[in-house]
Amino acid sequence: MNHLSSVKHVIVILSGKGGVGKSTMAVQIALGLHAAGKKIGILDVDLCGPSIPKMFSLEGRDIHQCNEGWLPVYVDKDQRIGVMSIGFLLSGADEAVVWRGPKKNAMIKQFLSDVYWQDVDYLVIDTPPGTSDEHITVMESLKGYNPDGAILVTTPQAVAVGDVRRELTFCRKTGIPVVGLVENMSGYVCPHCSECTNIFSKGGGQALAEQTDIPFLGSVPIDSKLTYSLDTGTNILEAHPDSPAVQAINHVVHKLIALDKDLP
Repeated sequence: MNHLSSVKHVIVILSGKGGVGKSTMAVQIALGLHAAGKKIGILDVDLCGPSIPKMFSLEGRDIHQCNEGWLPVYVDKDQRIGVMSIGFLLSGADEAVVWRGPKKNAMIKQFLSDVYWQDVDYLVIDTPPGTSDEHITVMESLKGYNPDGAILVTTPQAVAVGDVRRELTFCRKTGIPVVGLVENMSGYVCPHCSECTNIFSKGGGQALAEQTDIPFLGSVPIDSKLTYSLDTGTNILEAHPDSPAVQAINHVVHKLIALDKDLP
């Protein structure tokens, strides 16, 4: 049995290059959707850089099986945020995944088919940076389940925006819809005076969204509180609800929910 059929919405998080905060956005979007009352699954298919377990303070946890397949590792007691990652299958934090393409693809297919998500509202899939075999495997495996599409993550610089253009071309060639674009690291918020300085310029992501006629979901600034929450596995939406990063993330999530006309 393929358990994706019980998932209401599937969103793939993509970036043209590494270091733009793709996994950060995957986690924060998932937390924002959870705060909006949704049941969430997060699938980490960045096999060589599985950072999602650390961001939820789930390192060292074990995966268990039931009659239906693999059970995700739950973040909360209510089991409304479930996580699956290759990180749970490694013997330690320093172990590297040194696999050729076919073995990676087989692992991704197993994650997509064998994890028992138990009727989640949103499955957020964090992918490796770029366009690779792993991405093609994800897209081909999802085609029969009508995924909502991809959220593209960029930073404001021209180099990062150029890489996202190629990611957009990849989406169009593989037939996956683009849900929207998020500009991350859009300015630095001073922790003392809350002034925002555009150290990486600003607006490149929004301009690209307008040029390519895709929804612009919002800009998220660099915020030291967000960095700390990711390092310690805490929920910034609960710990610092008034921070500029949280306000920006909530804006992204509200726009994302509003795109789905079928939601009550």
